[in-house]
Amino acid sequence: MKQFRRRTRICILSLLFLSVFAPILLLYESNGFVEDLSSFKGRRDLLRLNLVNQKGRRDLLRLNLVNQEDGVGLREPILNVYKDVNADPTVSSRFQDLGVRFDDIGRGENNGFVNGNEGDLDAKGNNEQSQEEKRLLTSGIMGEVSHATPGHDQDVQPQARRVTDTKIKEMKDQLIRAKAYLNFAVPAGNNHLIKELRLRIKDLERAMGDVSKDSDLSRRALQRMRSMENSLQKSARIYPDCSSMVKKLRAMANNAEELVRVQKEQESFLVQLAGRTTPKGLHCLSMRLTAEYFALNPEERKLPSNPDVHDSNLYHFVVFSNNVLAFSVVVDSTVSSAKEPGKIVFHVVTDSLNFAAFSMWLILHPPKKASVQIHNMDNFDWFSTKYYPPNTDGHDSQDPRYSSTLNHLRFYLPDIFPTLNKIVLLDHDVVVRKDLTRLWRVNMMGKVNGAVKTCQGNDPAFRRIDLLLNLSDPMVGKRFSNEACTWVFGVNVFDMQEWRKKNLTSVYNKYLQLGKKKPMWKAGTLPLGWMTFYNQTMGLDKKWQIHGLGYCSGIKQEDIEQAAVIHYDGVMKPWLDIGIEKYKTYWRKHVEFNHPYLQQCNIA
Repeated sequence: MKQFRRRTRICILSLLFLSVFAPILLLYESNGFVEDLSSFKGRRDLLRLNLVNQKGRRDLLRLNLVNQEDGVGLREPILNVYKDVNADPTVSSRFQDLGVRFDDIGRGENNGFVNGNEGDLDAKGNNEQSQEEKRLLTSGIMGEVSHATPGHDQDVQPQARRVTDTKIKEMKDQLIRAKAYLNFAVPAGNNHLIKELRLRIKDLERAMGDVSKDSDLSRRALQRMRSMENSLQKSARIYPDCSSMVKKLRAMANNAEELVRVQKEQESFLVQLAGRTTPKGLHCLSMRLTAEYFALNPEERKLPSNPDVHDSNLYHFVVFSNNVLAFSVVVDSTVSSAKEPGKIVFHVVTDSLNFAAFSMWLILHPPKKASVQIHNMDNFDWFSTKYYPPNTDGHDSQDPRYSSTLNHLRFYLPDIFPTLNKIVLLDHDVVVRKDLTRLWRVNMMGKVNGAVKTCQGNDPAFRRIDLLLNLSDPMVGKRFSNEACTWVFGVNVFDMQEWRKKNLTSVYNKYLQLGKKKPMWKAGTLPLGWMTFYNQTMGLDKKWQIHGLGYCSGIKQEDIEQAAVIHYDGVMKPWLDIGIEKYKTYWRKHVEFNHPYLQQCNIA
C-alpha cells in the first residue's frame, strides 16, 4: 500500500514538472538551445577524451623526439584519436606547426581508433564544433609539447645556469649597503635603526654561510633577504642623500683595496720567510748527524779515499749545499739514473757548520759505486784574498741570495778544481731522472757555459734581462741587450779550459765591485751569471732541464716526464711545507723516510 502511494506521488510530480517546463523546453529548442546542450555534451566528452588519452599523448611526444635523418626533418609520430572526435582544419594546421601532420594521425588497427584521413572526413561534415573545443584540444597538446620538447629545455637550462648565483650576489650587495648605512648613521637619533641593521646583517650572514649557488639557499635565507630589503628601504627613507652614500661606498672600496694590498704584501713576506728558513726537522737531522760524527774515533771519520777523484777522464759533478737531505737526493737520483755509475765523481762543497753532518751521512750511506769528495770552503786559503762579499745595503742580510758565500763560490770553479777540464754544476734543489753523462759529449763551440736558454716570443718562462739588471744605468744598458736570451742555474756544463783562457772569474769580480758603488743588479747570483757569461753561453736542448717547480703549478706532466732534470727553483722547495704538493713525489722517491734519524726528527 505504501509503495502504491509513493509511485502515485512520483507520477503526480512528473506531470506537474512536464506541464510547467515543457513549453520552456520547446521554446529554447526553437532557438538552438538543444544544439548548445549537445555541443556542451560534445565538449564534455572531448575533455573526458583528453584526460583518458593523456598517457597516449605522452607516448606520442616521446616518439616525436627521434634523431633527425639526412635530408629529412623529424619523424612524424603516430597519433590515435577516437571516432567521435571532430577535427578541424585550423587544428590540423596547428599540429603541423608542432611537427605533427593531422592527416597522418592514428595508424592503429582493431583498437577502436581511426586514422587521420577518416578524421578529415568527419571534419568536413561537422563544422558545428566550437572554437572553444579547438582551443581545449590544441592547448592540451601544445602544453605537453612545450614541456616535453628537448629544444625548449636546452634553451632554458643555460640561462638558468647563468643566474644560479643571482640571489647570492643580491645578498652580498645588501650586506654592503647595510654596512654603509651603519657607518654614517648617527647613533643618538637612530638607535632603533642601527640595532635593526646589525640584527639583519648578522641573520643574513648566518643564513648565507658558505653557499655559492642559489639552489643551495634555504627558505630561511630568502626570508632573511626580504627582511633585509625592508630594512634597507626604511634606511633609504631616513637617509635620502645619495651623495653621502656614494662617498661612503667609495671610502669603503678604498679601504678594501688597501686591506687587500696589505694582505698580499704580508703573504709575500711570509712565503719568502718560510722559503729561507731551515725547517725544524732538517735542523734536527743536521744536529743528530753532527753529534754522531764527533762521537766517532778520528780514524773512523775518514771517508774511503779514491785516487781517481781528480781524473779528468771521469764524469765530475759539483754541488754547493748546506742541506744534507737535499744533497742526498741529488746524489742518489744522479747515480741511480747513470748508465756508468762507477765513473761518476761527486764533489760536494759546504761550510764548516755542515761539514760533519755531510760526512756522517756519507759514512752511513755511501753512494753505489760512485765516488764522493767533500770540500770545506773554510779550508780554501786562497778564497779570502780573491772574494769580496757583495754589498747587502738595502737588502735583507739574512737572505741567502745576498749573504750566502756558497752561492758565489760557483764563480771560482777553476780555482777549486785546477786539474779538471770539464765539470757539471748541479743545484741542490734538482732531481735527476735520466743519464747526464752524455753532457760530456756536447760540443761547446768555444763557449764556457752550457745551459738551457729561454728566449723571448717562444717560451712562456722567458725572463727579460731588465727584470734583474738595471738597464737604465748607461754602462749596463750599453753592454747588455734586453732582447737577449736568458738562462737559469740548475744544470750547467762548464768548459774549464775556456774559462781559464778568458779569465771570466775576474769579469765576475769586476761586476761584483761595481755593484757595490751603484745599483747594477739585484736578486743574488743569477744576474751576475748573466753578466759574467754574456755571449759565452751555449744553449742546451730544452729536454735537459725543466724549471719552475718551485713557483709554478701549471707545468705540464708530459714536459716533466721528458726532462732529464727537474728543477725546484723558487721559494717553494720540496722539503718545505709550502712546496707544491703534486711535484713532491719526484723528490720523495729518493728520500729514505724509514731511516731512524728521519723518523726521530719527524721528517715525513
